[in-house]
Amino acid sequence: MSGACAVEDWEDVVALDAGSYHTVGVTASGRVLAAGDNSYGQCEVGRWRGIVAVAAGSTHTLGLRADGTVVTAGNNADGQCDVGAWSGVRLL
Repeated sequence: MSGACAVEDWEDVVALDAGSYHTVGVTASGRVLAAGDNSYGQCEVGRWRGIVAVAAGSTHTLGLRADGTVVTAGNNADGQCDVGAWSGVRLL
């Protein structure tokens, strides 16, 4: 079991997404929560703040900050975490 469904203690979650073996959520305060398989560091999001949206891939996680920048965690084998030059990203 990966633990991806171990979210029963989560509160104030306003957005979430699920990868193959992990789940991520954003709280109303912009903090990110993660549960499940962390084999590639995809759940290492505890320090992220000011997040308005998240996306979970198989082995990576992306977070969109209110200022339009993107942060990532996890596997970058195919460049999926190479977002350093991204700015001005916004939700549609």
